[in-house]
Amino acid sequence: MGNLFCCVQVDQSTVAIKERFGRFEDVLEPGCHCLPWFLGSQLAGHLSLRLQQLDVRCETKTKDNVFVNVVASIQYRALADKASDAFYKLTNTRTQIQAYVFDVIRASVPKLNLDDVFEQKTEIAKAVEEELEKAMSAYGYEIVQTLIVDIEPDEHVKRAMNEINAAARLRVAANEKAEAEKILQIKRAEGEAESKYLSGLGIARQRQAIVDGLRDSVLGFSVNVPGTTAKDVMDMVLVTQYFDTMKEIGAASKSSAVFIPHGPGAVRDVATQIRDGLLQATHQ
Repeated sequence: MGNLFCCVQVDQSTVAIKERFGRFEDVLEPGCHCLPWFLGSQLAGHLSLRLQQLDVRCETKTKDNVFVNVVASIQYRALADKASDAFYKLTNTRTQIQAYVFDVIRASVPKLNLDDVFEQKTEIAKAVEEELEKAMSAYGYEIVQTLIVDIEPDEHVKRAMNEINAAARLRVAANEKAEAEKILQIKRAEGEAESKYLSGLGIARQRQAIVDGLRDSVLGFSVNVPGTTAKDVMDMVLVTQYFDTMKEIGAASKSSAVFIPHGPGAVRDVATQIRDGLLQATHQ
């Protein structure tokens, strides 16, 4: 119906290309326009001014001979003041942009190692954007933004990288565990040394108290019972302690203590040893 009345409608964010007898004549803005077809005017086509996006997947090789797939996202749009160039100069805009992206990525990535590709993806995107901006501006297109959205190495390479990372973390964990065990052993040794030292002090004090108690008992008995010697008192004390010990052993139902040699006559030998030790301590 519009063609019958020589009227055409151009939607918003779109321009139309007007030709007359096959020759470009004008760019029609959004709205309603008169197009007298009987005078040779016709509509060649429409051109969208909206922002468009093209995702390009490019396979290339890094400097350390690792094949990767680099995915670049290109955001572009046609310029309204260069609509005729954008409509007539390029047959396939997306194919042209893809060719430039391939060229820049395959020239930049082979100069970098795999780790550097991940670290310098912003620089790669900037290089792609500069090259596209320089090339596509002559065709009436504006490059709004270029992003490197993904870098995919080969599956075996990714597995190897994960294993290297895991091995490094295990090595750090093993070092930390070894340091912790070392600290525990040092603290345990320090505790044992301190325990043995305090145990030695306790045994020394116990023996000193036993010697002092025996000496006081012998001296007190000698004073209260005239005519007795220290030897007699010591023998009596030891015999008394001997029978007290035997009484305690006999009272226990599951005792495993054994005296060798056993018998009252052996007490004299024990008394002689204690008395000699006591006398030597007294002389010292």
